[in-house]
Amino acid sequence: MAGITPAQQLFDLTGEVALVTGASSGLGRRFAKVLAAHGAKVVAAARRTERLAELARQSPAIAPLALDVTDTAAIDARLAEAERAFGPLTLLVNNAGIASGRRMVDTTEQEWAAVQKTNVDAVFHLSKGFAQRLIARKAGGAIINIASLVAERVGVSSASYAVSKAAVLHLTKAQAIEWARHGIRVNAICPGFIHSEMTDDYLASPQGQEMIKRIPQRRVGDPSDLDGTLLLLASSRASGFMTGAGLAVDGGHALA
Repeated sequence: MAGITPAQQLFDLTGEVALVTGASSGLGRRFAKVLAAHGAKVVAAARRTERLAELARQSPAIAPLALDVTDTAAIDARLAEAERAFGPLTLLVNNAGIASGRRMVDTTEQEWAAVQKTNVDAVFHLSKGFAQRLIARKAGGAIINIASLVAERVGVSSASYAVSKAAVLHLTKAQAIEWARHGIRVNAICPGFIHSEMTDDYLASPQGQEMIKRIPQRRVGDPSDLDGTLLLLASSRASGFMTGAGLAVDGGHALA
């Protein structure tokens, strides 16, 4: 039986090199800062490069990367650029995503396609490129996909977003079973409603306030509520025997 590892060592990410997408704001920005604070080198990627530059100025362990996750033809080049910052990548956090607030009968073909391309296709292509690099050098690593409460509970979000996040959760399982033999762990975080630029207008609305009353904890999450789950899945010491899991962090919302 292994000895007891102190928490400081359990979540020490020294030696990890992470790529975090959608890092210019919201959860992605928080993820980049938390990983860097625990010893990882972090490539923060997004389209809004001016925000990334400001984030990188806060820590020498964070480097900015201009990345449009829907530009699949450029993924290999962007991954190569990411590795020039701090060396070979060991961790990928697929956080970038968009939402559409329309009901199905009002959703246009273009809106549907845009949500699936950003939320699902990008996760597939980035994860594939990342995994190919790890397999080529016979190195293990980890992927953390950001799914959602609505991956399994419809009715609290638009259909296009809910379907995309359900696909991400199933994609997580498919990636996990295929890549386990290569030492690549793939897990998902399924947040409930978290304060962010994407959600705050809705949460402040009468509909949002009514929804909050139905959450068992009677509150919306703060980005910091995801810190522990992120570190758990990022650390091979803490979650080395976990793959294919989807961890709910939702204040009990899925139970209501």
